[in-house]
Amino acid sequence: MLDLVLPLECGGCAAPSTKWCAACARQLAVKADEPHLITPRVDPGVPVLSLGRYGGARREAIVAVKEHGRADLIAPLAVALRAGLERLLTWGVVGTPLTIVPAPTRRSAARRRGGDPVTRMARAATAGLRDVRDVDVIQALRLRALVRDSVGLSSADRQRNIAGRVKISKHFEVLANDVLVVDDIVTTGATASESVRVLRIAGAHVTGVLAIANA
Repeated sequence: MLDLVLPLECGGCAAPSTKWCAACARQLAVKADEPHLITPRVDPGVPVLSLGRYGGARREAIVAVKEHGRADLIAPLAVALRAGLERLLTWGVVGTPLTIVPAPTRRSAARRRGGDPVTRMARAATAGLRDVRDVDVIQALRLRALVRDSVGLSSADRQRNIAGRVKISKHFEVLANDVLVVDDIVTTGATASESVRVLRIAGAHVTGVLAIANA
């Protein structure tokens, strides 16, 4: 009866009667050589790594969370993010103690989505890490007013849109930890670059950027 009133479908492929199917879970699974190093058009000056291309089940899940309120898909995306974090720790790309800083989002978008989805993914991901006591998630970055939605903007327009509009939260305390910026999608790298720049000015030791997808 519930399926008739509120049809349940997979957030990756729309298969009926499941929130997240096995086939989509396989698409999102982190392989042995992932995350991969990518080269965005705007270089933030630190390694930028991605768990996969922005397409297929990965894209559909991210869009469903951000635009359609599918909070139930935070969990599978967080599982992939956790696997990526474990790889970076194993490879020595980042060390502990580690501070994870979610990329900033517009306050209006966060309110519309019932909270910042990237922060929720990061917190769910770190909750499953073996060394969770040495890994913290801190919302250290905020966007100033007048930042537009970046969808549809060119690379140059994205840079102009974000330049000077990322700021440090007044509650952020710079520690001697490695800092990793985490985002759902890296496109041009403009947001990642501005985030890294602002964190470094504040005195943070930023070691890299990790994204669930790159476009």
